[in-house]
Amino acid sequence: MELTTLWFLLIAGLFVGYFVLEGFDFGVGMLVPVLGRDDRERRVVINTIGPLWDGNEVWLITAGGAMFAAFPEWYASLFSGFYLPLLLILLALILRGVAFDFRGKRPEAAWRRRWDWCIVFGSAVPAFVWGLVFANVVRGVPLDAGHNHVGGVLDLLNPYALLGGATMVALFLTHGAIFIALKTSGDIRRRANALAGRAGIGAAALAVLFLGLTLAHRGGTAAVVLSVLAALCLVGGLIANRLPARGGEGRREGWAFAGTAAAVALAVASLFAGLHPYVLPSTVEPAVNSLTVLNAASSAYTLKIMSWVAVVFAPIVVLYQGWTYWVFRKRIGTQNIPE
Repeated sequence: MELTTLWFLLIAGLFVGYFVLEGFDFGVGMLVPVLGRDDRERRVVINTIGPLWDGNEVWLITAGGAMFAAFPEWYASLFSGFYLPLLLILLALILRGVAFDFRGKRPEAAWRRRWDWCIVFGSAVPAFVWGLVFANVVRGVPLDAGHNHVGGVLDLLNPYALLGGATMVALFLTHGAIFIALKTSGDIRRRANALAGRAGIGAAALAVLFLGLTLAHRGGTAAVVLSVLAALCLVGGLIANRLPARGGEGRREGWAFAGTAAAVALAVASLFAGLHPYVLPSTVEPAVNSLTVLNAASSAYTLKIMSWVAVVFAPIVVLYQGWTYWVFRKRIGTQNIPE
């Protein structure tokens, strides 16, 4: 396998990991005031991701760094052409991180309620804008001969991209609801189960429509197979969410979460599969102006050095994050939250 293809796959894998992990993270953030009926319940919802949310963002930082080093032309064209949407994501993530920390600084209900809505905003906006960005990348953007983006911001707000944003929000909402059901007990768990079932129907409909339009535009064999598997996993996860657990209490949230996680992973992988060998297609003279894994890549020596660095450090990062999830694996409820 060529190093350019290898690094395309590695970057795709990093974005897959980011959307699977940050996906339920965003979903939980959007559901804080929905599933939490009082302050203690909202604290339970927040604490399900309290030890995890900042570690999940490492996948995005690593993906951006790998893109910068392995495909500098891709990085430059993407981050300049999508400057405002990516800046909006950054500002929303900053607000979200501040809100997690500041909501507990004062006891007043109004103070905490305002920061709760900041968490919702800081979760929903990145979810929607990431869907918008990836839909436009797959669809193609106007590039000139120097691979500079020559379109405007309003060009990014086309119907297909807006559908991509709505699909991402719906999938993450469902993914997050199932994660809350997996990590909580009592009334919050039951409400999360019910909400996941309702949200999942809408997410499935949007995902089928979006992936169908994507395959009609950029559909290879691998993309078709991955899209079908994503749909099956999402349906399987929603079915598991309705099946009673063996102990008699709750649903089979573990299998449900595995289903939605696999659905998100396979759906994102299908976008990259349909994109290859392009990394940023151009709608203006695509045969000449499009960026591919070959004309956007760094030198072979750079990719070789990066490969050895990845071999050494990637397993360490994955093992450490896996250990973090294992340590914080138990359910929590209002009985674990002091007055």
